[in-house]
Amino acid sequence: MKSQLTIAIPKGRILTESIQLLGEIGINLKSMLEDSRKLIFEYPEQGLRALIVRATDVPTYVEYGCADLGIVGKDTLLEQEKDIYEPLDLGFGYCRMMVAEPANIAKNDDPFRWSHIRVATKYPHIAEKHFASKGVQAEIIKLYGSIELGPLVGLSGQIVDLVSTGETLRQNGLVEVETIAEITTRLVVNRASLKTKHQRIRGIIDGLERVLSEKQN
Repeated sequence: MKSQLTIAIPKGRILTESIQLLGEIGINLKSMLEDSRKLIFEYPEQGLRALIVRATDVPTYVEYGCADLGIVGKDTLLEQEKDIYEPLDLGFGYCRMMVAEPANIAKNDDPFRWSHIRVATKYPHIAEKHFASKGVQAEIIKLYGSIELGPLVGLSGQIVDLVSTGETLRQNGLVEVETIAEITTRLVVNRASLKTKHQRIRGIIDGLERVLSEKQN
């Protein structure tokens, strides 16, 4: 009998692409796309249970063992620094964590000469760590949405945020001036589960590695 595994996945694009990728190693979770209200999906014939959670909560569910596995963006992992195992880059959901500021300021500005700045962001830990590593004194202002608005109304001089195409920045007169990290979606594992359910979890990791390797070749 298969050991029961629980996997936590956030809604949206990550859910769709995760289900597609897991399907390629014989894990069928397609019913998760059919009912938008359910939070727990049982797959006893596969020895699986799947949870729909907020992306920012995935590491917490995995760290505390409520989920053996999770799928989440690297940005969340960098911000939270939870004590979980991160064995695999799943390769989708690519974007960049960057520093941006108004284009009219950036054309005469040099980030290497910053000494004190005020930054608006959803990612205060990442921002603080980045600027501290550069010896820049940064006042960090935590926002929960519309980060681009910060410099436009004088709340901050710069922002730290994710960018994919850069279109939102352009529409608001902002430009990227530094890249902090490249972000993709990752598989994460509870450390205790990796020991107690090693064979099953290792099989999933190895299967995904094979599929991802084939896609690259």
